[in-house]
Amino acid sequence: MSAGGMPSEPGPVSTAWDAPPFDPELGVALAALGDEAREPFTPENLAARQERDALVRPRPTVRDLQADGRFEVDELRVPGASGGQDVTLVSARPAGIAGPLPLLFYMHGGGMITGNAWSVLPQLLREWALTLELAVISVEYRLAPQARYPGPVEDCYAGFVWVAAHAAGLRIDADRIIIGGKSAGGGLAAALALLTRDRGGPTPIGQLLLCPMLDDRNNTYSSHQMAGIDTWDRTSNATAWQALLGDRYGAADLPPYAAPARATDLSRLPPAYIEVGSAETFRDEDVAYANAIWQAGGQAELHVWPGAFHGFDTFAPRSALSQDARNARSRWLRRILRQSDPSNAPAC
Repeated sequence: MSAGGMPSEPGPVSTAWDAPPFDPELGVALAALGDEAREPFTPENLAARQERDALVRPRPTVRDLQADGRFEVDELRVPGASGGQDVTLVSARPAGIAGPLPLLFYMHGGGMITGNAWSVLPQLLREWALTLELAVISVEYRLAPQARYPGPVEDCYAGFVWVAAHAAGLRIDADRIIIGGKSAGGGLAAALALLTRDRGGPTPIGQLLLCPMLDDRNNTYSSHQMAGIDTWDRTSNATAWQALLGDRYGAADLPPYAAPARATDLSRLPPAYIEVGSAETFRDEDVAYANAIWQAGGQAELHVWPGAFHGFDTFAPRSALSQDARNARSRWLRRILRQSDPSNAPAC
C-alpha cells in the first residue's frame, strides 16, 4: 500500500466469493480426511451414497446403547401421522433414576437423505444424559427421496405428540421437553417448533438447533462462498432439498414446515440455541434465523464458531473449538433445564 492508502501497483484480484479461513486445528483435520470428505452429493450418485451410508454408518444395538447397564434403552413403535406408517423411536435414560426426567427429543442429521436414529445416541448419552440427568429419544424419520415432504417432519411430529401424551408411562416430565437436532435434524427441530405452535400441540421448553438446514433456496452469500470448500456445500444442499421437495423444490408458496427460513412469523417459539461455523454453507441462513427470532420478540442464543466448517465437531472432536462448542451447548441445556425445574421456582 502507498502512504495514501492506495495500492502502489496492481496486485492479485480477489474473487467475489473469498472464503473465510478454517481454524488451524480444523484445517489440519479436514486435510487429513482427503477429498472424499468434500465429495458432493449429486442426483446421479445419491442412491449409491445412500447405500454406502447405510453400510458404514454405525447402528448400535439396544445392548450396545445400554453400556453395561448404565442406561435403560427401548425401541418404540408409535402410530404415524393420519394412520400412516409407524414411527420408530429409540428411547434411552440413565439407569436407576425412578422419577420423571426431562427429555431431549432429538432428530439426527444427514441432509434428510442419510443417517439413522441409533448412531447419534452414544454421544448424546455420554455428554448429556448422565451429567444432566436427562432422557433422550431419537427419531427414525423416513428419508428422502423415498419419503418426500411432509413425510419426515410429520414422522417427527407424530412421535413428539405420542411421547408427550405417554410421558407418565415413559417416566418423562411432559412439561420439560427440549426438541433438538443437528444439520437436517436441526432443520426438522425448527420445523417441529413451528408446527406444534400452529397446531396447538405440546409446547417444548427449548429448541437446540445445531448448524440447522433451514433454507431450500440455497442462495445466501455463504452458500456461494463455501461452494466446493465446505464438507456440505451448495451442490449437496441442492441435491438434498430436491430429494425432499420433488416438484415443490423452489416453489414460491413452500410452507415453513418444509423450510423454516420461509417462515414469516417466528413469534411465540421456545427459546432457541443456534450454532453454526463461520466457514460453513449454512452460516448466513442460521444467523438470519436467529435475527428473525429476536425481531419477533423471541429468545435465541447464537454462536458462530470462527473458522468452523459443517460438522467440525464430528470430524475433529478433540479440537479446542469442538470442546468449546460442546461446553456451550451443555451450559445452555443446563440453564434451560434449571429454569424449568419447579423446585427452583422462587418462593411466594
